[in-house]
Amino acid sequence: MPMWDHQSLFRVTAQLFADGIFNLLDRNLKPEVFLLGLASARETDEPQAVVIEPATHRYSPADFADVKAQAAALEPDGPRDMVYHLYSTDQDRYEKLRWYDLMRRATLHLLTDLTEARGEDRISFCSLPVSLHGYLVVVVLQLSSEAYHSYYSLPVQQRGTRAPSLLNAAVYEFLQDCSRALRESDTDEDRPVLDRDYNEVLRAAGRRFMLRAAAGTHGLYDACNGVAALRHEGDEGVGTMLVARRHHPAVVPVLTLETPIPLRDHRSIRKLLELSEGRTSLITDASDVFGLGHVVEPSDPHYEPLFTVHFTKHYSWELSHAGQVMMKVVSNTPRLPQGRVDAENFAKAVGRVFPHVDEPGIAYLWELTQNATKQTNGTILVISEGAAQEAVRLTRQCFRVTPRIMTPSVLRLVTNIDGAVFIDPSGVCYAIGAILDGLATEKGDSSRGSRFNSAVRYVESSRYACVAIVVSEDGLIDLLPPLKR
Repeated sequence: MPMWDHQSLFRVTAQLFADGIFNLLDRNLKPEVFLLGLASARETDEPQAVVIEPATHRYSPADFADVKAQAAALEPDGPRDMVYHLYSTDQDRYEKLRWYDLMRRATLHLLTDLTEARGEDRISFCSLPVSLHGYLVVVVLQLSSEAYHSYYSLPVQQRGTRAPSLLNAAVYEFLQDCSRALRESDTDEDRPVLDRDYNEVLRAAGRRFMLRAAAGTHGLYDACNGVAALRHEGDEGVGTMLVARRHHPAVVPVLTLETPIPLRDHRSIRKLLELSEGRTSLITDASDVFGLGHVVEPSDPHYEPLFTVHFTKHYSWELSHAGQVMMKVVSNTPRLPQGRVDAENFAKAVGRVFPHVDEPGIAYLWELTQNATKQTNGTILVISEGAAQEAVRLTRQCFRVTPRIMTPSVLRLVTNIDGAVFIDPSGVCYAIGAILDGLATEKGDSSRGSRFNSAVRYVESSRYACVAIVVSEDGLIDLLPPLKR
């Protein structure tokens, strides 16, 4: 027996909503949504006491039979903190929300135990329960744990709920929207609606995440967008701004303004950005800009990682912490700094495909790869054992070159034209500007461009061992074949 008539429709809608949001951030997150319903008036051993939507899900109702008992067990021993309200309805609401939070935490604990016991690459997130047709309905979102943890995240706060990352803030916004849709379903013919624009969800997540950088001060996200949208004397706004409280011990003042400039004065801030250079940045407490300064050296006892806003070009900026880019914003649309190939994964991929290449050889190939990934117009670097033979085969669709060791400086030059660069595992180049061929494969992605899909086809059908690094114009960087997750 279903919880309500349109539960399957809602679950499918929520799944599509999750796909739309999280695929914009990273397609490797692989979002999965299901519903967990706990009957309010039934004992846990009764039929229909626990309902899972879809009914064919890999988890069974029996897996969640102890949710209520575990929620009760989460109550702290001894007298708990009480908040008394003037009106009894307020007190009842407080008690209900407290119990709902215990139910959410208990569900999360059970899911964590289940995924660990089964060895699943999943991390789980749960909404607060929503009372609907006699059930407490929890929306569960699961993402790839490996993909989720591949992004730098701030420590989780012991007190407070500020998001430790853009990805975490996006999860919160998604679950909030699902809960709202469920609560409103009674007044909308029992058909919950999830129609918020995906990019608007991410913009809300960006604002939420920036509250962590701004220590709770609202407006920093929109101020950065306002500054990035301006030009000064025709030039794009490029510069940095440190976010720190006034008189922070880790900041060395260089110049202090007698009258701080409010962040809402975008034009003045844009002009002052011209003063930032090298280590010297504008200093703001997320409300005002009060001067110029720089962070002390990491060896200094007062050193502390601070948030940095880097204005990269017109309409573009990024937020960093401890040297790690945490969010890129282009035209008021936040994205993860995704697609970067790290040295460890690159070494694993090369070691798997070319086991005879030693560590110095891998290090050299990594240096070339890093230079290829800096190409803003996109490019493909193909490392193939048959680079020489492929240059001959593709003679009519490439520029063959006299074999020579590829260097980072030359690589920067040859990647300025369209097409792939062919080198062998020792770093010798045989062709540039190559148009790749290959058989169609189910591993292609219609949402990606021709550069990515042609590289996938080539790698999948090549008769030689090869690795391809694909740099797309939209900033994504892919290593093919990808490491098995």
